[in-house]
Amino acid sequence: MELKVVNGEEPPRHVKPPADPSQWAHRELRAGEFWQRIPAFADVSEEQFLDHKWQMKHTITKVEKLLGALKGIVSEAFIKDAEEGFRIAPMAVRVSPYMLSLINWDDPYGDPIRRQFIPVLSTRLPDHPRLTLDSLGEQGDAPVPGLTHRYPDKALFLALDTCPVYCRFCTRSYAVGPDQENVEKISLKAKGKRWDVIFDYIKTRPELEDIVISGGDSWNLRAAQVELLGNRLLEIPHIRRMRFASKGPAVMPQKVLTDDAWVDAILGVTQRGRELGKDVMLHTHFNHPNEITEITRRAMQRLFAGGLHIRNQTVLQRDVNDDIATQQLLARRCSYINVHPYYVYQHDLVRGTEELRTRVSTTERLEKHVRGSTAGFNTPAFIVDAPGGGGKRDVHSYEHYNRVTGVSVYTAPAVKPGKFFLYFDPVDLLPEEGQQRWANPDEHQKICDEALEIARAKVAAEAEG
Repeated sequence: MELKVVNGEEPPRHVKPPADPSQWAHRELRAGEFWQRIPAFADVSEEQFLDHKWQMKHTITKVEKLLGALKGIVSEAFIKDAEEGFRIAPMAVRVSPYMLSLINWDDPYGDPIRRQFIPVLSTRLPDHPRLTLDSLGEQGDAPVPGLTHRYPDKALFLALDTCPVYCRFCTRSYAVGPDQENVEKISLKAKGKRWDVIFDYIKTRPELEDIVISGGDSWNLRAAQVELLGNRLLEIPHIRRMRFASKGPAVMPQKVLTDDAWVDAILGVTQRGRELGKDVMLHTHFNHPNEITEITRRAMQRLFAGGLHIRNQTVLQRDVNDDIATQQLLARRCSYINVHPYYVYQHDLVRGTEELRTRVSTTERLEKHVRGSTAGFNTPAFIVDAPGGGGKRDVHSYEHYNRVTGVSVYTAPAVKPGKFFLYFDPVDLLPEEGQQRWANPDEHQKICDEALEIARAKVAAEAEG
């Protein structure tokens, strides 16, 4: 297109200045034999490290073994701190060699990956007074054990209760992993009879079109189980979409590179779904750019080439990914490896993880700065999963937010009309006035009632027009 000449002069050309190299930092993926920095893995070859069976066999499931692997690379004070942190944690230890090798052990306290998997007592904060073990109310929306039917056309199929690693912040600490000292879990074993009850329910509900297969983690399903679950769902006429949910690509991408049977199973279900006009996807869980390496890129490319599309759901965590630069880099790095940034979740109220939670106001600020930093379809939505069963709400869609007491009130008209749902900012980040009110148990209900009264008045006024 030629520029028009007006009065003998061309209009000014708006040439964009050269980009700063930081604009393509998302393409710089960690490569090489980085795991050999860990003494326990110093002699591990690339062939061994990329073998998913080796990763599973050497995944650490005992605190003493984990801390033993760290001797000589961290201080004795840190080891003691972590030992005490695990003792009171609601989740058992399960860390893959891959995850262990991505942690910067020169700065274990500051490392964003360590904070997600290895608790320490010294940073532990008291749980919020309004915390409950099943904060999202999933069991209350379960018509049969292991199926949450909250949204009109979607259900959550909890197929199993184990994962390739155990995240500290797991919102299903009420069920995932073995019992802990202070948490007795419900059982969601991968058993055919339990699944049959779930399938029977799904068949009787023609409004259901979308099933999320989670747990636990679908990475831990055997190839035959992936095929069974996927094909039985595809055979139900009204099911149009299914999503296999997994942390696996972030914590054990080696499975995609070397477990051919599992990859063939999920790609086979995907292809059959396409032939039937139904959508099969993988939803995964990268929380920090450091979790994405050259190994990750190779694994995701294999799935992408096979026709499986992947979305990412991040959990916002304090001192892990609650800054603008990290969120921007994470979104662009996910996009670079063909993983679509989908959600950034406000951290749920999970026992033993208060020091990881952030304020709603922090999430609003991040959303404002991430939007526009990359293409709109590669920009995640920043959401709150409303405690008590309200479901996913845009973080800024509250009816009322008191920044002093940290209470935000949400409604979910299409999910549970007429009900109000409260999210609570971490107490230690509130202004002094708010902290003092929460320090007094007599104030707790008053704080909630005040927020609810304002929210109800607003909703009523809007209803009147």
